[in-house]
Amino acid sequence: MSQKIIVVGANHAGTAALNTLLDSGQDVDVTAFDANSNISFLGCGMALWIGGQISGPEGLFYSSKEILEQKGASIHMNSKVSSIDFERKTLKAKCLSGDYYEQSYDKLILATGSVPVALPIEGMDLKNVQYVKLYQNAEDVIKKLKQKEIKKITVIGAGYIGVELAEAFCRSGKEVTLIDSAATCLSSYYDEPFSRRMEENLERHGIQLAFGETVQKLEGKDKVQKVITETSSYDADMVVFCAGFQPNTKLGKDKISLFENGAYLVNRRQETNLPDVYAIGDCASVYNNASQRTDYIALATNAVRSGIIAARNILGDPIESPGVQGSNGISIWNLKMVSTGLSFKKALRLGYDAAVVDYEDYQKAGFMETENSKVVIHIVYDKTTRRILGAQLCSEYDISMTIHMFSLAIQEQVTIDTLKLFDLFFLPHFNQPYNYITMAALRAE
Repeated sequence: MSQKIIVVGANHAGTAALNTLLDSGQDVDVTAFDANSNISFLGCGMALWIGGQISGPEGLFYSSKEILEQKGASIHMNSKVSSIDFERKTLKAKCLSGDYYEQSYDKLILATGSVPVALPIEGMDLKNVQYVKLYQNAEDVIKKLKQKEIKKITVIGAGYIGVELAEAFCRSGKEVTLIDSAATCLSSYYDEPFSRRMEENLERHGIQLAFGETVQKLEGKDKVQKVITETSSYDADMVVFCAGFQPNTKLGKDKISLFENGAYLVNRRQETNLPDVYAIGDCASVYNNASQRTDYIALATNAVRSGIIAARNILGDPIESPGVQGSNGISIWNLKMVSTGLSFKKALRLGYDAAVVDYEDYQKAGFMETENSKVVIHIVYDKTTRRILGAQLCSEYDISMTIHMFSLAIQEQVTIDTLKLFDLFFLPHFNQPYNYITMAALRAE
């Protein structure tokens, strides 16, 4: 008899789990419920769409209800799971027509994702106050950008999404203000020298920065007109909130053990504390190899891996997550920044005896006169164990592949000293004989 497997949520993590189950060749009865009308939307491409850097959203989807059903799954869209009976192994879901499904399962995968953080401030109910996470959000914003009266846009939150949207709105010809309570942008991912480079980049392109300011309220009669912080006031025809995300764990939160931030607490097989119940993606915890402790890092790459791992374990192929490093990157007006592991400030906050080495040089040999950009590298390591804890790079050159090496180095607990003389190839078209990685490592204490 085939296993009855239900997946709640069918975006990145859920889609990865569904594909792994359906492509296995095993006899499985797979059903998915999703509250949205679409599957697999790549939110990371929203800013490109909004800013007109891509022609439309079609390429931002890589799966669909039809594709998954052709593989043999039963996919219920616009269907929100309202309750789960973990003892009876049944769940109820309400579909768009108002009818309820009740279905039993042998194995359950929760892929309920995350939701935007809502700030408890006055004026959130005014028109043109937006969140941007789903396809529908981006579509709504693009329609509003065509309105002549929307000239000034304020983005609240200067993390990755906030910075990307600030660029997108600026490319759309709008006056943009970027507000964050932190002292700089991208503060969760980069140390100050890198954050300051992005600040300069944003200001150079005309974005007004208001860092170190906390939003107190929004003002307006019907539509939003002003954003009020504790020190200033900013005119706004649209306000977009990018204050972060929190795990969506309303289902079963009284039965399933939770991480400190409310995410479902899972082991390295994506198992919760309840038998036959798995959690994957943005709703679940991860193991952070850099900090060597359980953590919460909401990234699409982590979501996909967790979906594969949960599915393989359900299929009887016991595998464990190798852990994550939180590798990430951003490109704003051709300034490319990538990071992995811990920043220096976070390493100190976690109690590491951390040190940092910095180096700056051209990517290619000096006699290469064209397409040769400078690269800044920043390596964080533990002075006691010598273990690499994190790395950050910045350049107009595409240095993204370098961060993959550092991600693996953190996973495998490579030391800073190993990098000093390891075998790097040289060819003038690509790099220098004394590569910036080697030169940075040689500067370590």
